[in-house]
Amino acid sequence: MNRARSTRLLWIAAIWCAAALVDASLTVLVLQKEHPHRVWMPLFGTELISWLPWALATPFIVGLARRYQITRTTNVQTFAVHFAAFVAISLVAGTWSTELQVLVNPWSQPRRPTFADMWMTGLLEQLVTYLIAYALILAITFVVDSRDNVARRIEEEARLNEELSRAQLGALRRQIEPHFIYNTLNSIAGLVRDQRNEAAVRMIVGLSEFLRRATEDSHRSQVTLAEEVEYLERYLDIQKIRFGARLQASVQIPAALLRAQVPALLLQPLVENAIKHGIAKRAAGGTVRVDGACRDGELILSVTNDGPGLAADWEATNTGLGIGNLRTRLQILHPDKSGLELRNVGSGGVEAVVTLPFVET
Repeated sequence: MNRARSTRLLWIAAIWCAAALVDASLTVLVLQKEHPHRVWMPLFGTELISWLPWALATPFIVGLARRYQITRTTNVQTFAVHFAAFVAISLVAGTWSTELQVLVNPWSQPRRPTFADMWMTGLLEQLVTYLIAYALILAITFVVDSRDNVARRIEEEARLNEELSRAQLGALRRQIEPHFIYNTLNSIAGLVRDQRNEAAVRMIVGLSEFLRRATEDSHRSQVTLAEEVEYLERYLDIQKIRFGARLQASVQIPAALLRAQVPALLLQPLVENAIKHGIAKRAAGGTVRVDGACRDGELILSVTNDGPGLAADWEATNTGLGIGNLRTRLQILHPDKSGLELRNVGSGGVEAVVTLPFVET
């Protein structure tokens, strides 16, 4: 706060110095044109420092402008306050300017002027200039405050949108995690019913480790691709226990991409969808492949399975919790810059392709 106040005071000083220099220079130029042999330094110095009262009064005027704003609905009291301030500052400035004229005699008059002779005349001559100066201070304060208010509103709106997005992402993630847990618990129950107790225990341990890592990062809406791949591999370890030799999985993502930022739990829903709708429906099982690439500043991640293809009306009949959830999260994080497409592969199978901006940590 003190730093901001110091900056404002420096700007006020700089602006008044520039204005005083321009006024003094113009006055001297006119004098030099009419009287080229006259000494101009006393006049230049007098004109320069005659604006000192206005410079010192500017912070006070700015404070009044903010407290008593002149708008369409301004009342009489506001006008009265500004009128009183203008009169008081003008009297002080006029008195200061007259004292300088008396002490320095910058116009080199043969008879040194007296205070009484010059005060009223000088004040009346400067009254319009003083009025313009006061009005300019009010106008500049209004413009600067309006700009700051707009910037503040934009910043607050962005912060609120960010908080809303974070809350939405948290809710969506909390929606996905129970979905994953329930499916895994059902798989564990199936293993127990089949008396595959050792496999059930391994799946429980894998689920526990997966949930521990997910809980540690529950506050993060985005993670590195390396972390997401690690989550995915833990999930695949659990599913391999369930499906055994029926599930073949490979993750082929170049190391150069692993620092990219991606939504948390991005790949797991896609792989779960591929297993549920592709591998699980085939007695012989199948293969799930995860690939990654970067083209033209975009990160492209694909999950392919060699199971049954998509029906013509699949999107209208069943998009699934995971796919709909993921699309919403992508839209929140990267509106108009991300996409999720599911399509049939020509040689048989289904491919899910996620496109989002490539941003490294």
